[in-house]
Amino acid sequence: MYLGHLKEMRYNKTMKKAFTLMELIFVIIVIAILSAVMIPNFENNSLKQAAQQVAADIRYTQHLAMINDRYNPQDLNGTGSVKWYKTRWQILFSANAGSAESNGGTPQVAYTVFSDNSNNSTGNPDESEVAFVPGNPSHRMTGGYNSSNTLRYWHANFVGLKRMNLGIAYSISSVSFSGTCGASTRLAFDYIGRPIKGNLRFDTNSYMNSDLLTSDCNITLAHDNGDTIILTVKPETGYVKVNY
Repeated sequence: MYLGHLKEMRYNKTMKKAFTLMELIFVIIVIAILSAVMIPNFENNSLKQAAQQVAADIRYTQHLAMINDRYNPQDLNGTGSVKWYKTRWQILFSANAGSAESNGGTPQVAYTVFSDNSNNSTGNPDESEVAFVPGNPSHRMTGGYNSSNTLRYWHANFVGLKRMNLGIAYSISSVSFSGTCGASTRLAFDYIGRPIKGNLRFDTNSYMNSDLLTSDCNITLAHDNGDTIILTVKPETGYVKVNY
């Protein structure tokens, strides 16, 4: 009887070891499956993260336009025509030498939130024109621009946000506009939050050439892997939707 009990104990130990090995194999298989599923989706997730971020910053640009109305009837140029409307808050997407990862490197897609200076409305952001980061006034809302060292991504004195450099942070290869805003890569907003297309520097009145959106503006983000995602900005309300 004792021998029989001993054999049973040995058998149970053997079965326990075998079951543990089976569990280990099962876990390895599950990890392999999850890896196969998750790794390809990593790039897709970065594309979605970029789209969500851009949507949030478009909304923030609209918010700035509504709480910081740029209307100033005393803001005149040499001929006496009002040009306050050129200083409306806008978001600009671009790829230039200032958005490269290193000096002389390949320009990356980045964007900037700014209000063009009424005394020198060039359409390009300078440091003093770029919005402060909420809660952090030592940084500006840009992913890199070539107008000054402090706005150049690769420079030691860069005051922008690395997350706003879509090419480096999220592997975004291009940003393109289509629909009613297809001729530009920027959007501005008026004092009640209505989206305005085009470069304000060329405007000669507050609502020139039907600059207010009359239909959807579609912004397409393209990832290095070929995937794309579209953000839609609605006319009048400026509502931003990410189309997954």
